[in-house]
Amino acid sequence: MSTSDLLSPDDVARGQALAQGLLDGLNQRLLGQEQLVRLTVVAALARGHVLLEGLPGLGKTELVKGLAGLLGLDFARIQFTPDLLPGDITGGQVLEEQDGQRRFVFHKGPVFGNLVLADEINRASPRTQSALLEAMQERSVTVLGTTHELPDPFWVLATQNPIELEGTFPLPEAQLDRFLFKLSVHRVGADTLTTLLRDRRRGKPPEAHAVSDHARLTELFGLVDRIFLPKAVASYAARIVDATHPDGIGAPDIVRSSVRYGASPRAAIGIAEAARAHALLAGRPNVGFDDVNAVAPHALGHRIVVDYRGRLDGVDGPAVAAAVLDAVSELAEALPPEVA
Repeated sequence: MSTSDLLSPDDVARGQALAQGLLDGLNQRLLGQEQLVRLTVVAALARGHVLLEGLPGLGKTELVKGLAGLLGLDFARIQFTPDLLPGDITGGQVLEEQDGQRRFVFHKGPVFGNLVLADEINRASPRTQSALLEAMQERSVTVLGTTHELPDPFWVLATQNPIELEGTFPLPEAQLDRFLFKLSVHRVGADTLTTLLRDRRRGKPPEAHAVSDHARLTELFGLVDRIFLPKAVASYAARIVDATHPDGIGAPDIVRSSVRYGASPRAAIGIAEAARAHALLAGRPNVGFDDVNAVAPHALGHRIVVDYRGRLDGVDGPAVAAAVLDAVSELAEALPPEVA
């Protein structure tokens, strides 16, 4: 990155103000979930997809609908059910009569939206879930050999119920790897519930008025792209991802004993982009180690595959990610500044 590409203080302040409008709007709509809201906005600015996991009734759908309203972009909702077919998502060829002739015309499915809510994605079969693979990675869908580009920008925000509930299908690793973040949605406390009961009849949230449009969003993306990623910070993020593999340098004992597969290079790319967005939201022109630490757990936990023995011992991806961050952070502190 050349010197001319670096952000000025005015650029940073403008980007922070634009992003803060999204934060404020979502916090008004979803009470008591500030950390969840912040990470969702970070993922949106990093142009990453998000998987929201939690029990029914905690506000997952309202969060996605609120983000769509604040961004002022096209919103589409897909309700995943066991009988949903791939064509119900992507669309398909329909025989129509035009000018006295019958021909097949492609009718777009609900995936052709700027922000797509994949509601209860793990209620559908793996075959149907896979209809989103190309869309989430390549921003296009291919039907009968013809590729159709999706609108820009494009996000998938999916909700899923915990896999312990009946009627759910675990998402395959290839599908999980396409989500930048997996975020847990927890219940709120009694104080937040009191406010909800007093101020919102029947729980209806306030209307989401757009605080952005396509032009402002494009400007925000450009500002995020210009956030500087120092070599030392990039090396730190790369070492974190490498340490999720049993043969990685600096991998902690829990990785060597319990992990079958570590995170992919897509995870490292996602951490870097999310750290840039996190830095802009904090009003900084460059990425720091704290930005990486803030986003890495949410980008790693769902990408780490724990082996059978580890699962028997109660080890899961988020626990491994936390151990990796601790180990790599300690190693970075022990190294000289020019090495770290």
